[in-house]
Parts: sequence; structure tokens; C-alpha cells
Amino acid sequence: MKKVLIGMSGGVDSSVAAAVLKEKGYDVSGVTLNLVGESAKAAIKDAKNVAKALNIEHSILNLELEFKANVIDYFVNEYTRGRTPNPCVQCNPKIKFGILLDYALKNGFDYVATGHYAGVERDEKNGIYKLKKSRTSKDQSYFLYKLSQRQLSKILFPIGDIEKTYTRILAKKYNLPVAHKTDSQDICFIEDITHAEFIENYLNKKSMSGDFVTEKGEKLGVHKGIINYTVGQRKGLGISWKFPLYVSKIDADRNLVILSELEGGYRNKIEIESTNFILPCDINSEISAFVKIRSRFKEVPCKFFRNSETTAAIIFDIPQKFPAPGQSAVLYDANGYVIGGGIIL
Repeated sequence: MKKVLIGMSGGVDSSVAAAVLKEKGYDVSGVTLNLVGESAKAAIKDAKNVAKALNIEHSILNLELEFKANVIDYFVNEYTRGRTPNPCVQCNPKIKFGILLDYALKNGFDYVATGHYAGVERDEKNGIYKLKKSRTSKDQSYFLYKLSQRQLSKILFPIGDIEKTYTRILAKKYNLPVAHKTDSQDICFIEDITHAEFIENYLNKKSMSGDFVTEKGEKLGVHKGIINYTVGQRKGLGISWKFPLYVSKIDADRNLVILSELEGGYRNKIEIESTNFILPCDINSEISAFVKIRSRFKEVPCKFFRNSETTAAIIFDIPQKFPAPGQSAVLYDANGYVIGGGIIL
């Protein structure tokens, strides 16, 4: 019997995933990662109650320091550089499928599992493990593109192709105490405040105000600090203009937020760094693909080529508006498999 350690957040998805694994005959144990101190108490309590209902073992792994160093510091530093980070993209390879996977393997488990909506398949021809989009509307493959072959070979996504509405039906079927629990917020370590307020509290200092300017350098007003803005933002600028204005660039060195009309935000091409490719791609070979430049955006057709081991260029078939530096661009093939991706420059 294969042993699986499942990360249990106390939410519906991971709880149902644990129940599905047990029903399939795996020897299942649950673990909850204590990542953010006091705010994790409720999640730990819910996860323990689910584990008790399923009659599986449950433990707590304290990774507060590791989470701070690898995720929160990264998140804060990126915003102060005028970029828009995605903390989940950093957390998955470093924490959930990094430190947790190492812990699981050292303690005799064959796999780790989570409640992510995605799929892992092994290509029998070449032995490569492939990450595939979920067939559901809640696909989360975008957040997982940095996973390595070693990690993918040891991961199970038990509810990867189950629609969220049916996941809740299963939660009731299994009599799980979290069946009616609402979904968690986007950023797990921020509660009841804005991301900018969190950063100011974390750094113990207010963000410095500066100028809103046009692309030609004309002053339009005063901004509240660059951490309050992201490329593509339109609302909350406090600027009256004859046409709607959008954030087209953030210049952290000069503490400027550059605004433009919509037409000024379209890009034909982007560069990405810190790349990871799950599927083999030769350097300097042009490849047709589909790319997603934000987690909530749809994929669009493109061509890309790797400039080096860590960088790539992506050319859109149709210009895209406001690709945001710091966000991830994730590449897919025509069958929904993740080719790879990187951080937008």
C-alpha cells in the first residue's frame, strides 16, 4: 500500500482530496503547514477535525521561518521594486512541493498530495512527467509551472479534474466538517487589510508618495506610494482626465508611476527570466504555443524562443495589454500541457 502525505489547509479542496485518496486505498496521513503564526490556528483546527472524521493521522509542520524567507520577503521586495509578484508561484516549488516533499520522503512516504486543480502524467515514450491543465473551470496549473521533474514524479492531485461544485457535493457525501466552508482569499498570509497595508506593517514604515506622470514626463498628480499600484491598474488612481488612464509602468528608482491611455499599454513582445521548462525546448528554436500572462487571463497564441538557460522571449500573435513585470507568463501546448514559463521583466 502506497503511503501519501497530504497537505491539509483546513479547506474543502484538500479535505476532499484526502477523502478521495483514502477511498482509493492509499495509506493517507495529513499535515498542516504552520506558515503564518496566529492566523493559522483556525486552519489547523479545521484540518484536525477533518482528519478525525476520516480517521487518518494528522500532524503540524512549522515552516514559519522558511515561509517568511522564501515567500513573504520575496513578495514584499518585489512590490518595493515596482513589480507585481505572485506568491503562490514561489511557494509551490519552495514550500509545498519543496520542503514538504523532502520531509515526506525522509519519513517513508511515497507521495505528497494537495487539493490543487491540475494533473500530472508520465509520458511512457520518454519518461518525462508532464503537468496538465485541469479540465475544470478552476484550473491551477498556472501556479505550478516551476515544479521540477523530481517533484512532479512524487505528486498526486486527487481532485484535479473534479469541478468545484462537485467537490462540495463530495464533501457532504464524506460528512466532512468543512463542507460549507467558504473559499480562502487569494493571498493566504494577508487578512482584512490591503497588500499595501501589509507591506507597510511588515516594513514598519509608510510608503513614500511621488508623482503620477505621463509617458512624456508631464506631472498629473501625486501617488500614495508605488506599492499601491500594479501595471494595468485603472481604478483607485484619483486622477481626472479626458480619457481613462492606466498604470503603464512603475519606476521604483525615481518613485514614479507612469500613466497612459489604453493604447499605450499594448505589447507585442515580452521577455521573461527565472524560467523553468517542464517539456524539453531547445535554446534559440522558435516554438508556437499559448501563453497566459496572469492567472485569471485566458491563454493566447504566441511564439517563443529561449535566449538562454534562464531567459526567453515571447511574441504575441495579437498584442496584449499591460503585461505586468513580476507576474508569470506560463506557456502551454495545444493539448493543455504546461511547457514552462518565467517571470515577466
